[in-house]
Formats: sequence, C-alpha cells, structure tokens
Amino acid sequence: MGVYRKGYRKIRENHAQKNAENCCQKNGRLFDSSKMEIKKMRCVIYTRVSTEDQTVENQISQLKEYAEHQNWNIIDIVSDVASGGKSANERSGLKKVLAMARQRKYDVLLFWSLDRFSREGSRKTLEYLTKLDDFQVKWHSYTEEYISSLGIFADAIISLMACLAKQERIRISERTKAGLERVRSRGKKLGRPQTADVAAIRELRQQGFSLAQIALRCNISRARVHQILSA
Repeated sequence: MGVYRKGYRKIRENHAQKNAENCCQKNGRLFDSSKMEIKKMRCVIYTRVSTEDQTVENQISQLKEYAEHQNWNIIDIVSDVASGGKSANERSGLKKVLAMARQRKYDVLLFWSLDRFSREGSRKTLEYLTKLDDFQVKWHSYTEEYISSLGIFADAIISLMACLAKQERIRISERTKAGLERVRSRGKKLGRPQTADVAAIRELRQQGFSLAQIALRCNISRARVHQILSA
C-alpha cells in the first residue's frame, strides 16, 4: 500500500511541475503556454478641454497610469480642444475615435469623465455610447467608476441614460410648444413668409392663365398658387 501511495504522490508532483512549467507571467498577464496566449486589451485614451488656455496633460498622465495599471495596451491618445456641446462632426478627435471603433482598431475607450466625452445631452451621449457597444468597444470613465461598460452595472447605466434621453426629448418638445404659444400670443404669424405677389397671381388668373402657367411665371409651386387663390 505504501508503494502505491508513493507512486500516486509522485504522479501528482510531476503533474504540478508540468503545469508550473506551462504557466508563466508575460506582459503582466498570467497565461498557459500550452494554450493560446491571453491578449491585452487595446486602449484608446480620449481627452478634451474647452479652450487653448487649458491643458490635457493632467488628464493624459493619470489616464495613462490607470490604463497601465489595468494592463491595457495604449495604442493611441486622442485629444480635442473644443466645447463638449459640439457634435462629432465638429470635433475631429471624437470623430476619429468613433471611426477607429467602427474599424475595430481597439477594445476599450478610456476618458476622464462623461462630460469630457460629451456634453451634448443625454440623448446624443447615449447615441455615441451605443455606437461603441455596437462596434464591440468597451468604454470607461476614469473619475466615475460606475459609468463603464466593463462592470456589472453596464446595462443599468444604459437603461438610466435611455430614460434621461427620453425625458430630455419631452422637455425639448415642451419648450418648443411653449415658445410657439408665446409667439402666437403676441399676434405674430408662424410659418414661412409669403413672398408671392398675391395681386399679380389673381390678376393672371382673371386673364385666363392656368395654375401651372402662373406658378411658372411667379416662380412658386402650383400648390402655393392654389392656396393663394383659395384664400
């Protein structure tokens, strides 16, 4: 019995030694050399300031340190000097990171805070984050750990932002209606200004011109001619 126990112990020791030889530490990540190596996440850092008087260096320094601590491979650092209220078409940096995401050039986008990423409102910000998700790119706010698609609260954050975006649309609609009511209460007419010569149109009609002929002469649509003559 003792011989069998010694033999079994030896097998276990050999197996443990083999596993130890297969496993090693590389690039800060544990991987098994007998299997496929675990790849580091490719990271793009995005920073933004509003004016030339401000600097992004403080943001970059701490974001780089954080990414390195997470063992992410930083492949690019993209910065904007522009208002966060401007769209991606007006911010070359944001436009670039979205294009890179579409091309699957990185795995995670790291930014200082959500308002550094976008201040266009909940609806537009949600649109950007949803695009990143569609492109299978994760996103993470350095100063707001809960605003991240890497953690367990990712779905909750997206749902919350969707609700905020919906409320924002409602508020915009209410403000628009209130503004129109104020204009009407002052006696102003809404809609496009009437540029057609009403008297000339009616005179042409009395002379026997067709609606199409009048529209052509007055450079307006046939429907507009009909509307004027029916008024």
